[in-house]
Amino acid sequence: MQVHSITDPAAALDALIRDALPDQRGLGAWRALLHAHASLMRELATDLAMKTRLPLGDFDVLAQLALAGGDLRMTELAAKAFSSRSAMTRRVDRLVEEGLVRRTSSDADGRGVVIAVTETGLARLSEAMPVHLRRVSELFIDRLDDDELAVLERALEKVSPSCSFG
Repeated sequence: MQVHSITDPAAALDALIRDALPDQRGLGAWRALLHAHASLMRELATDLAMKTRLPLGDFDVLAQLALAGGDLRMTELAAKAFSSRSAMTRRVDRLVEEGLVRRTSSDADGRGVVIAVTETGLARLSEAMPVHLRRVSELFIDRLDDDELAVLERALEKVSPSCSFG
């Protein structure tokens, strides 16, 4: 691998990219995906927080719990919500204080922690879900035709089979 002068960082980056991905196949799609994801998540988070006072991460936790039938072990919840266990623990602590979830010990082994959505949490999710999905539709779904949506879904399922409400 060549070491490039850093007098021109853009040129150095371009050279690194050419070295690592000579034909640059898919790089434009990757960049578009990253940009779209960041833009959409920022807009969805802002909209949801302003209209429902529910942070997008909290919404996702409540949605993941509901999708799982009401409860999940802490490790499963962290994985489904794309969070570290420590960050999820802090989020769950706050959600417990707000009465949106409850924490119990696992019946299976007594050591595991199970997080369950409460009736209050379901009520908040029920309030937030239509707001969130309307904005998802405006920002994403309505901008693509049915064929584009189907192709995108198939393509993204190949690289990441799990789903979130994000």
